[in-house]
Amino acid sequence: MKHQSKKSPHHRALRLLPLAATVALLSATPGHADTGKLLLTGGVSSVEGAAGGGISPWAVIGSQATEGEVGVSAFASRAVTRDYGLSAYGVAVGIHDRFEVSAARQDFNTGNTGTLLGLPGLHLKQDVLGAKWRVAGDAVLDSDSLMPQIAVGVQFKNLQSSGLDGTLDTLGAKRRGTDVYVSATKLFLAQGILVNAMLRATQANQGGLLGFGARLGGADNGYELQPEISVAYLVSSKLAVGVEYRAMPNKLERAGQAAGLGDGLRGDDWMDLFIAYAPSKNVSLTAAYVDLGRIVPATTQRRKQTGVYLSAQIAF
Repeated sequence: MKHQSKKSPHHRALRLLPLAATVALLSATPGHADTGKLLLTGGVSSVEGAAGGGISPWAVIGSQATEGEVGVSAFASRAVTRDYGLSAYGVAVGIHDRFEVSAARQDFNTGNTGTLLGLPGLHLKQDVLGAKWRVAGDAVLDSDSLMPQIAVGVQFKNLQSSGLDGTLDTLGAKRRGTDVYVSATKLFLAQGILVNAMLRATQANQGGLLGFGARLGGADNGYELQPEISVAYLVSSKLAVGVEYRAMPNKLERAGQAAGLGDGLRGDDWMDLFIAYAPSKNVSLTAAYVDLGRIVPATTQRRKQTGVYLSAQIAF
């Protein structure tokens, strides 16, 4: 039976973060109004709230704040594939270009999959609370050397209760999980090229939208190390194009086989081709072609989930 669980500390933190962001914005001193980072070198907001690319965090710290400053950014994004839709919005606070705290909410429209499961109109909603710490390097100041900017981060994820709870319980998937990652961003400023490499320890199925891990049929429920790569070319000071690749665990496939679904729960890696435009230092717009592979192929005739992604960010 569906039941409502008690509010977790992550929920309370997510409610407080917009207030923290407002305080941070109001506390920024007027003397810093005309300072900030070079356009697009701070990345954009990912669908999980952390600064970076659209699907992968980078080692950069969000907002326009530099050393000694506090800044805030907010974003909203929408991805539409052949069978699904994903909306996300959130905020991030950057502190002294050293620390970042972020929060995001994701709303995944299951489309025809929900209908075939007897749950028409099913939306899966996930909250993500993240923190990032720049431990070494400076992407801009070290752009003339081989030293990258390096950051470690953590993301606490909570999938809200829904009509899918019973199915996830049967598969042995949890509704809460934690990702830990290390990311290295190298900016070759003279050449206009930015490269980010990341390694994520995760149990998440489809980023957590289908729960975490799986135990049915002896499926692997432990953490896996997954690589993520981003490459961007700065066409001009306001325009960048690039590609991202994010490897994803495939924990649900074996559980699906034990449930008699064959490869019907198989998950694939994600990728995108993006273009980012910054009309001003405070605003950035991103559009992308996305390929999220197969998501619950048992209900989508094994179609790859290709489509478009749009995102807007404002940062101070």
